[in-house]
Amino acid sequence: MLIFGTALLALMAGALFYAARVPIEANAPAPEPATSPAASLEAISHPAFTLPDLDGAPRDFGEWSGRHRLLNFWATWCAPCRREIPLLKTFQDEHGENGFQVLGIAVDFPEQVAKYAEEAEFNYPILVGEQDAMAVAEGSGVEFIGMPFTMFVTRDGEYVGAYIGELHQSHLDDVVSILTRLDNGEITKDEARGAFELL
Repeated sequence: MLIFGTALLALMAGALFYAARVPIEANAPAPEPATSPAASLEAISHPAFTLPDLDGAPRDFGEWSGRHRLLNFWATWCAPCRREIPLLKTFQDEHGENGFQVLGIAVDFPEQVAKYAEEAEFNYPILVGEQDAMAVAEGSGVEFIGMPFTMFVTRDGEYVGAYIGELHQSHLDDVVSILTRLDNGEITKDEARGAFELL
């Protein structure tokens, strides 16, 4: 009987202890939601970095402020990357005067990039960075799963989207359309982000 009584008291004490905790837990702040890739993208909305160019001179991303920027991550050993280059050169020729700037960011060894650049005859800046270049890509909040990989940044330096994979003319036409509509006030930056997600 004594054992039964002791067990009953312990059970009641446990129930009272739990009941006393419920209001405290109910009023406790909700845990922070896990950071999603989209949330990370918005958090890092203004990329900032410095990488060397083909001559080894440090170039700051801010040099191209005031222009819409396409940051194209590539490597000499990447076949889809190499296929994109003529398209990006044509894009730069056709839209450079309208405030668009392609920046090639090579995730590769400087010697190989310099050698390839001689035959490619780039008409846009090439920055080289190996691990540093990968860090710039990963800093966008998008998981770096391969190349080519292109980020889109507005005139005021705000990141609005990315495309993973080989760009085609239709993609570049859409980029021009989205950013031109943004310039004209036809869409907001949030709407531009939504449009880039559909590329």
